[in-house]
This record gives sequence, structure tokens and C-alpha cells, in this order.
Amino acid sequence: MDSKLSIMGIEVGLKKSAEIGCKMNVAIVDAGANLLAFHRMDDAWMGSVDISIRKAKGSAMFKMPSGSLGQLSQPGGPLYGIEHSNGGLITFPGGTPLYDNAGKGKLIGAVGVSGDSVENDAAVAQAVADAIHAA
Repeated sequence: MDSKLSIMGIEVGLKKSAEIGCKMNVAIVDAGANLLAFHRMDDAWMGSVDISIRKAKGSAMFKMPSGSLGQLSQPGGPLYGIEHSNGGLITFPGGTPLYDNAGKGKLIGAVGVSGDSVENDAAVAQAVADAIHAA
């Protein structure tokens, strides 16, 4: 993913966060889960900095939304305990993989959002994904 696309993703995340009245941390990683761009809105929770980055990294590493990873990692699930791998994963909603070719091609990275309810985190992450897939 090029830097212009990652910056655009951050801008979309900030705009969507403002629209729904949330203070968010927004992280964009490349396909290798390396941090490309990050922004912490004024007064966003400090504890959510790490969470947003880990949501993005987990989504890139496993090519699935962080919430889906969470569903699979429940007790008795096929990925139970996976959140302890890779230095610790965050497995609740707010991380979304990003693909080229209008969202149907090759993995190019992921977005992770944290700072409010998991529903709002997921909504902001999806807005970023939709914008990047449309670009």
C-alpha cells in the first residue's frame, strides 16, 4: 500500500469518527503488518493506541476482521487461545483487512480503530476499508 492511500485512510477514519462524535485512534498497516500511518485524535484514550495497532496487525496477519478472529477464538472454538500469539492480538471488532482491486484482490494491509464502543470502532474501520477499496 502506498503512503498516499494510507494517509487517505487515516483522513477518512478521522472524518467518520468526528461524524459519529467519537475520539479515535486509527492505525494503518501494510500486508506484512508493518505500521504505515497512525493518528490519535485529541483526547482519545491512550490505552487504545496499542489496541488500534494490534487490531490492524491481527487483521493483516490472518486476513480477516478482528471481530471474526474473536468469534473463532472463543472457548471451544478452532482458534481458542490465538490472542496470546504474535505478541498478543486484539480479537474484538475494529480491525479490517484492506485489499486492492475494489476490495476483491490481493491483501494490501489493514486498518485498526479503537477509542469507543466496538460497534463504533468497527463502523470507522469499515468506512476506511470502503474508501480504500473504492480508490
